[in-house]
Amino acid sequence: MDHSLHHAVEGFGYFAAFMTGILGSGHCLGMCGSLVCGYFIRARAAGSGRLNVAPYLAYHGARITVYGAVGLIAAALGAVLVSTGQIGLAQGMLQIVAGLIVILLGLELLGLSPLKLTVGFAPARWLRQQFAGAAQKGALRGAGIAGLVNGLMPCSMTMAMAVKATTVPSVAEGGLLLLAFGAGTLPSMLLASFLFGKLGPRLRGAMQKGAGLFVIALGMSTLWQGANYFLVMHKLVG
Repeated sequence: MDHSLHHAVEGFGYFAAFMTGILGSGHCLGMCGSLVCGYFIRARAAGSGRLNVAPYLAYHGARITVYGAVGLIAAALGAVLVSTGQIGLAQGMLQIVAGLIVILLGLELLGLSPLKLTVGFAPARWLRQQFAGAAQKGALRGAGIAGLVNGLMPCSMTMAMAVKATTVPSVAEGGLLLLAFGAGTLPSMLLASFLFGKLGPRLRGAMQKGAGLFVIALGMSTLWQGANYFLVMHKLVG
């Protein structure tokens, strides 16, 4: 693949991840907006008093840190998978498979997927227990725990970004990809207490469809990269 084209495709990956987070605001508000509002309502009731900006930063900082860690782990896992076989062919196949999974996750966001692929990074029951008790841990510590738990909750968009991260050239780039996605979710999640209920279901649905289209585009670019890489390496190995 041409070097400049390779960089253009990589750049598109970061842009697509960020835009998935931005356009996924409707999805985030629908899935997690009530969680954020509920947590801070419970935190006030638990005696944390009038909350300043610090707990909000702790909550979302912890949430985005989880995304970055997931990206690092996914990229490291991808590197391990590639190193177990013929490196070039394995990398191409990994990108093809990851691209197909990301496309299916995008279709799921559009409500068109024939399969249910959304899974979490930890047991749902344990996550609910930790989240429910976080408000009792103090303003900053509790917000940080709640944010960590929120970052681990099942989400099609997060899973799509994690799968994509398994195909990036380096572990650091996996973390950056998920951080770009997390940065895209930040505006809506910071304002969740205000925006939740202000965006109607029609607008949230339209934004979720936009996020789904970006996820599908990201999957297609990954699939295209993998197919090209596989064909090149197949000729070299053959």
